[in-house]
Amino acid sequence: MTTDASDEWKQWHEHRTEQVSAPYGPLALTGTYWLEDYPDEPIPAIPGSWWADEEGVVLTAGADDGLTVDGEHFTGEIRLGADPGPATGSRVAVGRRRLVVLVREGVWGLRDYDPDAPARRAFRGIDATPHDPRWSVEGHFTPYGEHRTVRVENADGEYRGLALGGVLAFTLDGQDLTLQVSVEDDGSLWAVFADTTSGDSSYRFRFLRPPAPDAEGRTTVDFNRSLLPPCAFADHFLCPFPPPGNTLGVAIEAGERSLL
Repeated sequence: MTTDASDEWKQWHEHRTEQVSAPYGPLALTGTYWLEDYPDEPIPAIPGSWWADEEGVVLTAGADDGLTVDGEHFTGEIRLGADPGPATGSRVAVGRRRLVVLVREGVWGLRDYDPDAPARRAFRGIDATPHDPRWSVEGHFTPYGEHRTVRVENADGEYRGLALGGVLAFTLDGQDLTLQVSVEDDGSLWAVFADTTSGDSSYRFRFLRPPAPDAEGRTTVDFNRSLLPPCAFADHFLCPFPPPGNTLGVAIEAGERSLL
């Protein structure tokens, strides 16, 4: 028995819903704090004393702070680097909350993930358009052959660098279109895009993650799997807005559209 594309999409959608609503998924993020904004005062609702230098973050905690590091009750002082991977792997916790150390362009910060976050309790699902084969087309990736970074606005209003690895070309409803894309460590592609539905019948921008191109640069551009960015689930993410050229003049009425 084979699984058709529509069934595969339903499984993908169910998995996505499970991911975003998980105890430490994006709905659980209650705050992102930049340490440089709190040079002489504690971070609101975050136990311990936190400060940063060029090498990382220094945490000082007392017994009353109730912090754990690597699963053990912690008092004293420790230097921390950025946490790799998901929030579940963060070194520091307080109760059920996970405190994730991050760095962006040399600026150190802290994220607070709480399974009891109001957004997680209020979640009712993702509004997504059922699979339609016309939104899945062949694409061709052409690498730039050099490192390129563009400064784009992020969801928090700051401008940061977005690395771009090449151009993804495809034809949709008879129109030749392109997206500037990043290349992930595993060779897969990542695009931040908007279209004529953005900010109206869909979120203001979305993500697309085509699989790694083959040796001839061929890949699949499947807008049925358009993704809401993390900042659609919590205001404390830094999602980049689409780079120049990635606002398409067509209506992509496919994939994830908004929260229910």
